[in-house]
Amino acid sequence: MTQMIDGKKISQEVKDELKEKVAALKAQGKTFTLAVIQVGADPASSVYVGNKKKACAYIGIESLAYELPQETTQEELLELVGKLNENPVVDGILVQLPLPGQIQEDKVLLAISPEKDVDGFHPANVGNLSIGRPGYVSCTPAGVIQLLKRSGIQIEGKECVVLGRSNIVGKPMAMLLLRENGTVTVCHSRTQNLKEITRRADILVVAIGKPKFVDASFVKEGAVVIDVGIHRNEAGKLCGDVDFDSVAPHASAITPVPGGVGPMTIAMLMHNVVEGGR
Repeated sequence: MTQMIDGKKISQEVKDELKEKVAALKAQGKTFTLAVIQVGADPASSVYVGNKKKACAYIGIESLAYELPQETTQEELLELVGKLNENPVVDGILVQLPLPGQIQEDKVLLAISPEKDVDGFHPANVGNLSIGRPGYVSCTPAGVIQLLKRSGIQIEGKECVVLGRSNIVGKPMAMLLLRENGTVTVCHSRTQNLKEITRRADILVVAIGKPKFVDASFVKEGAVVIDVGIHRNEAGKLCGDVDFDSVAPHASAITPVPGGVGPMTIAMLMHNVVEGGR
């Protein structure tokens, strides 16, 4: 019987633990504040920002929302980031991506102080992760680790294959699995004999941005399959990078889309704000 890894339930557990912790720290006079910057009114971005504000309110984190017009210049945005870096009340700064064409994302992400980079995108935090030092960890890969651990799935000693090498998911995912003593292989668009490699995996993490790309032929019997992708199909239904109906009967555990990895990303963002990169 395939275990369904319930991201909604596990993310709620994480948020409830954080809520308790924040209440206890507030009683000692400590407060937490997240600044969220959105440039323009991209509908998907507005939904994500709304969800982040709701999570903040639930846990007891103050959120400062900066909703800037589409025509905001790079200089104006960098000036705001600079002010928030200097503001001692602000614990974390989040710039919602994507940004309009006139703004270089790299420059903005580099401008955020590593001590306030709750998304874990700054090269200083990526470097800390790679050498095992404390720092903020990218939220989606951190969420995957929590899904595995809280579902009773052992990582240590297991053959782990990450499909995808993006800076936001694939690379930090590989480093986190390595940190948990998994034996890690990263596959990508230039990998030869892809199915041979993915079929070795005890734990297969798929993050390639192609709807239903991974079917049963990629997966060995009894593997754990984590689907990081999210897409809308022609019928408007959400689906992942994994063909769920094809793969689920062969997996020992699998994340659904929606309701798997997605809810964990915001839960781990909240964790980063509260834990402060420790």
